[in-house]
Amino acid sequence: MEVMAVTCQEAEHLVTPYINDELTGDETEAFLAHIESCRNCQEELEIYFMVDVGLKQLDKGYGTFDIAGALERRIEESYSRVHRMWLFRSLKYAVNMLSIMAVIVTVLLQFRIWFF
Repeated sequence: MEVMAVTCQEAEHLVTPYINDELTGDETEAFLAHIESCRNCQEELEIYFMVDVGLKQLDKGYGTFDIAGALERRIEESYSRVHRMWLFRSLKYAVNMLSIMAVIVTVLLQFRIWFF
């Protein structure tokens, strides 16, 4: 299956929802693929992430000072989530195919009993 392509403008609109963990699995996958290949959008994400996380930490009064490391961990977690999504889709497809094949075999065996 092919990952949908995201333009820089679309990626810029997805930065805040990504930081707030509001993207679907497909949107996350497309966003990560674009960020991986576009240095400008990657820098945009880093800036927004640093501002967002920094402000939240100031409001709370505590937090990590490794904001760049926090972004790297977030991206790694996103890749893991996308990978799990693809595994789940593959498993779902396999189970559906096996179910269909089981029904077909059952019907064929029943026909064999009825007509032979």
